[in-house]
Amino acid sequence: MQLSDVVVGGIATTVPFWPLLAFVGLGLVTLVHRTPRERTVAGCVLWSLSLSLIGSLATALFMLTHHQDVLMVDVGPWFSTGTYTFELSFLVDRLSVTMMVLSSAISLLIGRFSVNYLHREPGFTRFFLLLALFATGMMLLVEAGSIDLLFVGWELVGLTSALLIGFFHERTTPVRAGLKAFTIYRLCDIGLLLAVVLLHHYAGSAEWVEALGEWAWPGPAVVMGVGPATVLGLCLVLAAMGKSAQLPFSSWLPRAMEGPTPSSALFYGALSVHAGLYLLLRAEPLLQRAPLASAVLVAVGLLTALHATLVWRVQTDVKSALAYAVLTQVGLMFAEVGLGWYRLALVHLVAHACLRCLQLLRAPSALREVQARHAASQGVKPPAVAVAHHVLPESLRQRFYRLALERFALDVLHEQWALRPLLWIGAWIDKVERMWVGVVSGWAPRSAETRPVESEHRAATEPSDGKSTGAV
Repeated sequence: MQLSDVVVGGIATTVPFWPLLAFVGLGLVTLVHRTPRERTVAGCVLWSLSLSLIGSLATALFMLTHHQDVLMVDVGPWFSTGTYTFELSFLVDRLSVTMMVLSSAISLLIGRFSVNYLHREPGFTRFFLLLALFATGMMLLVEAGSIDLLFVGWELVGLTSALLIGFFHERTTPVRAGLKAFTIYRLCDIGLLLAVVLLHHYAGSAEWVEALGEWAWPGPAVVMGVGPATVLGLCLVLAAMGKSAQLPFSSWLPRAMEGPTPSSALFYGALSVHAGLYLLLRAEPLLQRAPLASAVLVAVGLLTALHATLVWRVQTDVKSALAYAVLTQVGLMFAEVGLGWYRLALVHLVAHACLRCLQLLRAPSALREVQARHAASQGVKPPAVAVAHHVLPESLRQRFYRLALERFALDVLHEQWALRPLLWIGAWIDKVERMWVGVVSGWAPRSAETRPVESEHRAATEPSDGKSTGAV
């Protein structure tokens, strides 16, 4: 490896660790001493994100000027267990360097916007700590040289996403929305966890270069049987469907708008909602050997786009309308990946992330913009772009309208079949844990039936005015 490769590899390696350093430093100061001032918190996080952006731009410039397609950086072993060693490695190619620049730039933009937007907000420090942790997870996800390290970044992105949905934890609705998103994440992450195990089994390695080949992205099909590639592809499709809110896991995305506007723009307009798509683009050599997984991608993407388009037309608030607009475009990107149009999907991803980020940041001003547009048009109605209502019969139009108003009952299905059983299991585990703690500690928790009796007995034996009643 040449000296220039070593230098650029070192710069690329530091990109995810600048925000991690800010997170750890501010977290320790907050826990040990006291919460720093807003200016200190924002300055520390913004400087770390700026250094991350500079490193991403320097890496991209080097790759472009030296016409280098693939750069593998092996930092060394992180830990080992038995015969397996977890290698800390980074893969920088056309795909990852594009996402590096996009992720670091949008994270810095959102951070700068949030300084004024969240000024004097009680959770100001908490928001910026989660922003730094998200930036770390996102950069690890896009730079990961192995599926093991990608899984680490994937989980950090999911955790910060759920915590920022429930940012206003004093209200019940945001907390419940964050719990719903986290539940679907956990359910669909089973697919990624299975893919990690199966890639070790089928390819003998978790490194992308060793498992998929050291080719310029997008590369040729992987040398693997159709059966193993199909199983791996379907596992990755399941993980991507949950992270990118594709059918039937779409109900959590509109509810995620309960978080602050900057986090909605960062997670569900720009970066987090596209993480599943990035995973599919990274694994495109597997999808080329798995026609069934590609067909599933096309079907899921087109159905999600159709569903989101119908529901979008009946939304009454701008953030819900934007959420379903995001679902429509991400569904089309899934279909593009399934059809093998990988470069088009990447260009679509970058353009869509920038557009939705801007729209969600401007969402609080949407009403004023609509009023200004109506005033400028002087009452002239804009031309109708929808033609479906001219083609479909009246009965079918009414049925679709009703289903769109009900959001195709996905909220009810997830509430009944995913969230409620999880809450019941959590309550049961809590009860068992309390009983076990009581047995170990030597005291038995009082049952609900004995507490009223004891309180009545105490009220009868103790004087109500605090004075002695004397001997009887």
